[in-house]
Amino acid sequence: MSLTESIKQKAIDLGFDLVGITGAEAIDAGQIECLSSWLTAGHAAQMQYMHKNLEKRTNPASLLAGAKSVICVALNYKPPTPKQTPPESTSTKYAGIANYALYEDYHPFIKKRLRKLVDFISDSIRPNKWRFKICVDSAPLAERALAQRAGLGFVGKNHMLINPRLGLQILLGELITDLKLDCDSLMTNHCPDCNKCVEACPTGALDIKGGFNANKCISYLTIEHKTQIPDSLAAELGNHIFGCDECILACPYEINAPPCANKDFRFFAERRQIKPAQILNWAPARFDEYFAASVVKRLGLERLKRNAKICLANAGSS
Repeated sequence: MSLTESIKQKAIDLGFDLVGITGAEAIDAGQIECLSSWLTAGHAAQMQYMHKNLEKRTNPASLLAGAKSVICVALNYKPPTPKQTPPESTSTKYAGIANYALYEDYHPFIKKRLRKLVDFISDSIRPNKWRFKICVDSAPLAERALAQRAGLGFVGKNHMLINPRLGLQILLGELITDLKLDCDSLMTNHCPDCNKCVEACPTGALDIKGGFNANKCISYLTIEHKTQIPDSLAAELGNHIFGCDECILACPYEINAPPCANKDFRFFAERRQIKPAQILNWAPARFDEYFAASVVKRLGLERLKRNAKICLANAGSS
């Protein structure tokens, strides 16, 4: 078995659902131009970090000198089907939390397993002098473009990576290395001409030509937006208190997508049944306890309460 094949098998053994390898060269010039135009148009909203490190974001070799390969991994996070649907689960009395936030924080989870993959590679090569960099979301890297180039999926109209078998609820991680590995083939775009994701977006953040305006995106507004949410958009938030899955769940590839198979990735079913009114009464200690080891922690209690107030106002007007 070649080193490339061994690495792929080990990644699967570590609990990843997908693994692919691509070169460390810059992403396609057309993709770089689209990103630059998107930033110039102001569609990144308050996410000023998106304007920084454009060279690093689009060129893996800028993150690791001498890089030759990028190992891309993916973890399926589609939640299990509830055994019993709570009677109020379809109303705004329950707060809508994006499915990925129903699990433990994926950043350390994926990083830990990529570190184990690093240890495996070190034990597999002689001499074991090699260089690497682990990336999980927080590093400036165009991970969806790289994942597509590594054959993990294709980027759809909702700008999410879509795998024909696993759907869209997948989390990504990368291992940039100076090892020369065998590359996989780019997955061509199989996005259906249905516009269901565009039509599902409550605020019109997506358009049929492939545009995306973060200023209108519920995920951006409830997570990244630091100040008060404009009234015109707040009314469209419904019961979304942290993130939004509307454009993901509308995709035809989600119909037969399997649930998360990794039993080590802790799922917190109780987060499906939290009410906005409860959050308004929380002290910081309660917030820290309830969302321990959760991506929701980075939002902070005050902004979560901001979102909860909007959910309650929308429930009262519905």
